[in-house]
Amino acid sequence: MSSIPPPQALNPKTGRSGGDGERTAGNGAFGWLRALDPRGRRAFAGAFGGYALDSYDYFTLPLSMVALAAYFGLDSGQTGLLTTVTLVVSAVGGAIAGVVADRVGRVRALIITVTTYAVFTVACGFAPTYETLLVFRALQGLGFGGEWAVGAILVAEYASARHRGRTLGAVQSSWAVGWALAAVVYTVVFSVAGDDLAWRVMFWTGALPALLVLWLRRRVHDAPGAAAVREGSTGRGSFAAIFKPGTATSPGLLRTTAFAGLLSTGVQGGYYTLATWVPTYLKSERGLSVVGTGSYLTFLISGAFAGYLTGGYLTDRLGRRRNIWLFALLSAVCIVAYANIPGGANTLLLVLGFPLGFCMSAIFSGFGSYLSELYPTAVRGTGQGFTYNTGRAVGAVFPTLVGFLADSWGVGGALIFGAIGYGIAALALLGLPETRGKELA
Repeated sequence: MSSIPPPQALNPKTGRSGGDGERTAGNGAFGWLRALDPRGRRAFAGAFGGYALDSYDYFTLPLSMVALAAYFGLDSGQTGLLTTVTLVVSAVGGAIAGVVADRVGRVRALIITVTTYAVFTVACGFAPTYETLLVFRALQGLGFGGEWAVGAILVAEYASARHRGRTLGAVQSSWAVGWALAAVVYTVVFSVAGDDLAWRVMFWTGALPALLVLWLRRRVHDAPGAAAVREGSTGRGSFAAIFKPGTATSPGLLRTTAFAGLLSTGVQGGYYTLATWVPTYLKSERGLSVVGTGSYLTFLISGAFAGYLTGGYLTDRLGRRRNIWLFALLSAVCIVAYANIPGGANTLLLVLGFPLGFCMSAIFSGFGSYLSELYPTAVRGTGQGFTYNTGRAVGAVFPTLVGFLADSWGVGGALIFGAIGYGIAALALLGLPETRGKELA
């Protein structure tokens, strides 16, 4: 009898062969990457780069916030409003990008979002007044809101069910890469230029994503199987579909959309509270210099990068819901501890930055796979784009509350509001199913 194994059937979704060969390729620390075919790896690279630059463009504002406040004569509430406007408008941009992704394709939508946030980040650097900056920052949010959801769906439709959590966790880790790049550029720019010019230079460097757009146009394509299903669906990109209530014969998507939006609100409310105000907290209440702030952020960002990768692994091992529950609890504990470190204990502040960054990032690792698995192919972009970005918009109220309370409570005391967000996220999971192992058509 011949010892040659029979040919493996092709996976209609990705075009890869399945069976034992794929399972063997999927073993090891980077098995999730080897399990992707060449098209899938290019899609991963495009989504990774897009989200890293999305992060970079976002963090130009928090890192420049002290200089902006001094230049325009802003109080804490006005500076917090810059972040809130960005995030609120991002809900609109994210919802629109989701519909566009379902109607014209994932890659085309990705190019549109990256171009939008790059153009208006650069425009922020030319703002002559606070009001103009507020408008440009709002328009930047249109692109910022859509990039993650579109990129996550693109990669999720290439990834196997076995590795989807780790693959999307790796995409999510690019947020820490962009954050780190922004911190490095901030340290250099603010060390060599005066504050009045340095904040403008930070925004001008937001032109970097334009290079990625050129590469995306030539190298990245939608997953063939998912694209065929999407194009063959008559109701693709429909808001009505994700708000359809259940019946005796059909479960509908209204319940999923409501609880997924609440989950996203809690997680992002906690996250953006920290991402927006920790740099200001370190400089204004801890008295750290520009270089000192950058050093402390290094621990926070290193923890975030490790958290994204670890959370991706755990979301495949523990399941989507257990992973989010675990890190919602740990994130809340870390926020309370970080905000209550006594004065003078800056070494402890430095050390605690790593677990804080780890926990608040690990909770995000399951989002890309979880939201993708909650919705069918025809409305996956619409559902994920709407719930993720609605949560981002409502969660944006948290940084503004911190800004207004900071004058009386101090930034450290007001940061406690972030812990409330993680409690909301934990409660939202009670209304959502576990989706680990689900195949995406």
